[in-house]
Amino acid sequence: MAEQSTKPRETDDVPVPASLRKSLKNRHIQLIALGGAIGTGLFYGSSESIALAGPSILLAYLIGGLAIFMIVRALSEMSVEDPKAGAFSYYATQYWSKRAGFVSGWNYWFNYILVSMVELSVVGSFVNYWFPAIPTWVSAAAFLIIIAAANLLGVSQFGEFEFWFAIIKIVAVVAMILGGLAVIVFGLPTDSGIKASFANWFNIDGGFFPNGLMSHSADGTWTGLLMALVVVMFSFGGTELIGITAGETEDPRRTIPRATNDIIWRILVFYIGALGVIMAVVPWNTIDGKSSPFVQIFDSVGVHVAAGILNFVCLTAVMSVYNSGLYANSRMLYSLAKQGNAPAYLGKLNKNGVPVAGVITSAVITAIAVVVVFLWPEFAFNYLMSIATIAGVINWTMIMITEMKFRRVAEAGNSPEDSALHGLSGKDALAAIHFKLPFAKVTPWIVLAFLALVVVLMCFSPSYRVAVIAGVIWLVILFVGYQLTQVRK
Repeated sequence: MAEQSTKPRETDDVPVPASLRKSLKNRHIQLIALGGAIGTGLFYGSSESIALAGPSILLAYLIGGLAIFMIVRALSEMSVEDPKAGAFSYYATQYWSKRAGFVSGWNYWFNYILVSMVELSVVGSFVNYWFPAIPTWVSAAAFLIIIAAANLLGVSQFGEFEFWFAIIKIVAVVAMILGGLAVIVFGLPTDSGIKASFANWFNIDGGFFPNGLMSHSADGTWTGLLMALVVVMFSFGGTELIGITAGETEDPRRTIPRATNDIIWRILVFYIGALGVIMAVVPWNTIDGKSSPFVQIFDSVGVHVAAGILNFVCLTAVMSVYNSGLYANSRMLYSLAKQGNAPAYLGKLNKNGVPVAGVITSAVITAIAVVVVFLWPEFAFNYLMSIATIAGVINWTMIMITEMKFRRVAEAGNSPEDSALHGLSGKDALAAIHFKLPFAKVTPWIVLAFLALVVVLMCFSPSYRVAVIAGVIWLVILFVGYQLTQVRK
């Protein structure tokens, strides 16, 4: 796929989407960056990761979090210098090749379609906490319609929706952490009969590494810290949404770096901190996945009202991620249409600057999740999550490769005219990059090796193995699709 050239693609091939409104403010970007990453993976998928690795899941989140931080830093390096809507596709086209832009754009769209399906597939579990008689597919259909309608408003309204969605999540997770710490400090009784303590990380059912780095269990499945990395990486999907918002941000050079650097403390607080407290209060081997561990922590101490409130927060979090996903997908389709890689009607905007066709198209295709949940409610989450994970790995791989090519183009003095690096070359160009990827000569290769490890680990699990095969087939479809578009042109 790579074309060994240090020249960017001609700007005629990548029209600048000038009609999108730059209405997203700093507070929107900060909270969108947070909201995109805190959803099903944390509130629901963390049950599976805890079952796989026990308390050592905290290390898995730290390792995966560092990798995703470097991926977003690579994307933000390009976004700050050349902010565009549909960042992945645009940069891959501009600095790599038109084929790479086609594959990157459509794969990202596919990835977030799957993520949206995952979010919808678990909506019913949260609604059933209060109304167990409502079929899960009915809940999925209802929330799909609500969020699709919200996305047809202007981008500033989207920013406000996401801002308040994220505020709810932040307050809830912080309250849960403080509540859990109170249970630990004051020794409040729990249903398990085991005293809440951080010592529970080390003295319950095998200690901190109950399943080691990787082990083959009696039922034939693989468990351990390494296997949990796969679920962890799904949890971080959506963090790269920062790059998508660059084209509609008022001051990307200031807001994008701030939002990106904040990822580290968000991972420490909202993933490692929250799950660490949960496993101190609720023995990790009693987290069964039937409900969110965030709900279980309050149920375990008999505070059922708080559990109900947190269940509402989990539902809000899921809707937040779907809201972000629909936004990202519509902008990606808009960018692809402007590049000639998608039907032209997807590149049209309404008077509010909203790509209505992209919103509706993505929502209609996401509706497949309603059918999946209706037909296979027991398997929908795992299989959709596994395929979304491999699509995410493809995205992240292309971001890292594109960043390396971005630097080669800049060093050769071939940065496009609308880039802040235009007219510079050699060390001067690299020194002028405003928001540099740390250790840029080696970081991309380390991250790529880590992503390759994730793919290898996926092959050890039946559901994820299917996803890897599906990912290969999907890439073949994209390559063939690109060739067909070139023949048509």
